[in-house]
Amino acid sequence: MIKTETPYGFWTSEWTAEKAASASRDFAELRAGHGGLFWIQYDPDDARCTLWYWRNGMTQCLTPRGFSLRSRVYEYGGGALCLTDGGVAFVNEKDQQIYLQAVDGSNPSQPALLTSRPRCRYGDLQYDHRRGAILAVEETHHDKGVEHRLVSVSLVGEHKLLAEGADFYAAPTLDAAGERLAWIQWQRPEQPWTATSLWMANYVPDGRLDHPVCLAGAEGTESLQQPCFAGDGTLFCLTDRAGWWQPWRSQGDSMVPVDRFVHHRFDHAPAPWQLATISYLPLTEGAWLSTRLVDGYGLLFEHDAEGNERQLASKYSRCRQLAVDDQHYYCLAGASDRTPAVLAIDRLNEEITILAGGEQPLPAEQLSCAQPFSFATGQGEVAHAFLYPPCNANHRGLPGEKPPLVVFMHGGPTSASYSVFDPRIQYWTQRGFAVADINYRGSSGFGRAYRQRLRGNWGVVDVEDACAAVQSLAVRGQIDSARTFIRGSSAGGYSALCALAVDAGFTGGASLYGVSDPMALRRVTHKFEADYLDWLIGDPERDAQRYTERTPLNNAAQIRVPVIFFQGALDAVVLPEQTESMVDALREQGVRVEYCLYPQERHGFRQAANLADALERECRFYMSLLGRTGGQ
Repeated sequence: MIKTETPYGFWTSEWTAEKAASASRDFAELRAGHGGLFWIQYDPDDARCTLWYWRNGMTQCLTPRGFSLRSRVYEYGGGALCLTDGGVAFVNEKDQQIYLQAVDGSNPSQPALLTSRPRCRYGDLQYDHRRGAILAVEETHHDKGVEHRLVSVSLVGEHKLLAEGADFYAAPTLDAAGERLAWIQWQRPEQPWTATSLWMANYVPDGRLDHPVCLAGAEGTESLQQPCFAGDGTLFCLTDRAGWWQPWRSQGDSMVPVDRFVHHRFDHAPAPWQLATISYLPLTEGAWLSTRLVDGYGLLFEHDAEGNERQLASKYSRCRQLAVDDQHYYCLAGASDRTPAVLAIDRLNEEITILAGGEQPLPAEQLSCAQPFSFATGQGEVAHAFLYPPCNANHRGLPGEKPPLVVFMHGGPTSASYSVFDPRIQYWTQRGFAVADINYRGSSGFGRAYRQRLRGNWGVVDVEDACAAVQSLAVRGQIDSARTFIRGSSAGGYSALCALAVDAGFTGGASLYGVSDPMALRRVTHKFEADYLDWLIGDPERDAQRYTERTPLNNAAQIRVPVIFFQGALDAVVLPEQTESMVDALREQGVRVEYCLYPQERHGFRQAANLADALERECRFYMSLLGRTGGQ
């Protein structure tokens, strides 16, 4: 096929914003049982999360209209599903209550309300077979604030308190006999990726817990997550005590390393923003199934009892959320060339069956694949990123021209970017933009020390790394450093605005429900993140100067390039007033600004029409700044 010479940034494509938005379907929370596999599926076309059931080669949706499976505990949720003896229990998005639904044949039953506590939310569900009850993290909103506890709710609605007193709880986990319960808890001002503790207690005959014991984390120097009992009763847990989230095991009243993982220098899990993550599973007779994060790739491995390992699903670059039964390993998997998929992997021959997802929306010749690169930054340090070069089977750039660059700053900010198919990134590369997806210092998946670099340094190291990445790509001759844009959502929007204020080299930028006033955010943010800004920037009184220096709203006069803002009117995290104050401040400086408000969106857009509209508007905005004329 002969390619047309067209200026970078003005290539035409059939990969429309609408197609990119519709390709944003995703999955969560695999559960093996009842002869098959269950998962939650998010579909942007109706902005719902529905329950799907695969058995004997047949797949069906179990969720009737009017229901959506999504927990809002800690605002980010997770653990909205567990299997019971007769079916499933789930958290309904609208009222945050637990419902029971029978699974019987091909006709799904109507969900039945189990809890009726309007001030409560539930998440991290686990079924207690021995007592016929649902274990959960309960979040109660009352006049004095928000309280979290571990509770047990029987299938007839009897409510029991299991643990209280800590600020936060996660991962209630039973042993096979139902006699011991382990869980994670932590206190303010810590976050679940900075310092948590592992607890265990025995059940007594009346169904309550007796003499809880702290097995790890009492010193406040490690982050623990994902406790899990093996079939023989051994308790395992991930801890970053040795610098990486690795499996350790119980020994008496303490934890010791698992020998086969002790020399691994990589994380086995991402930062636990959501509840109920499952990234490793102890199998029978000392075997394991586990993921590992290596340079932004999430790889899946099976380990036998002798310590040998084999990589599974090697064509996939991010495996997560594991489940297992006698015949299959299951995981959610992403790859550079396809949408997220639900995989069943035969335990004997490694044959892969795609149960859902896994579509390839773009042919190979139209696909931009991630190129990992590392670059020097800070004081002799190294940061990481993925480069996506422009790719379009019908176009090539003008002779001697280099492509403009869009820098993606991920949210969190203690989160990460992965080498997987991102329909938004393909939208940009199809139009002749290069994209750099940055795992700046402070991102998870690169060990505790790298993750801790963000402490007290938000708005500094992330900005340094964004600028260093642009410089590195320019030196390599891969982009046009005179035409660069930076964008981000939520915390990523804050990083983008900070970068625009300190670096005049960017041509423009975009903030999607981004933080422009950290102090305003601190006054209204939810309990889970109430102390996060103190960790990221500092104490508001002792470090007031830091806040002044790192508040984009205060630095509006330093931003000289055009910016486009996107905001949800129902956003309770970054209020519309915060974004509108930033917009007004820039307009007063004479800066070109566009502002798009979506009446029915919250923090993080979910409706396909709005996702498409925002993507198309942002692209048109950048095209108008490239100094050429052209069309999509």
